[in-house]
Amino acid sequence: MVTDQADRVNLLIAFADQFREVPAEIATRPFPQAAMVPYCESEAYVWVIPQPDGTLTLHFAVENPSGVSAKALAAILQSTMSGARPEAFEQLPSDLVQLVFRQNISMGKGMGLMALVQAVQALARRAGQSSRSEQTATARN
Repeated sequence: MVTDQADRVNLLIAFADQFREVPAEIATRPFPQAAMVPYCESEAYVWVIPQPDGTLTLHFAVENPSGVSAKALAAILQSTMSGARPEAFEQLPSDLVQLVFRQNISMGKGMGLMALVQAVQALARRAGQSSRSEQTATARN
């Protein structure tokens, strides 16, 4: 566990450095408004891609070059949640942003980062519902 403030900041910068933007085969600029995360000051976009095995892959874009916090959170979510099943996304802690960033961010930025988490959860939920609907339709045929 990281306890020192400087260590926490350095760790978050390291995560931001691991950020990889959405590949061109998923989306290209200008990104669709439907993928934009509301309230995010860094103009973040998210895509949740269902895989044949029922898991999901996450992709992000962060348009603000200064969006270190959004890039760090996107990298964390991508590395920990890509490959998970849709129902696993519901288990993300409601205070995830607080746990990761502590008091190092403003209220507005915190709201935007929480909106990023909520967007990922909503897209995962939708992907899970689509998958279940397809399975039900296949079973009926």
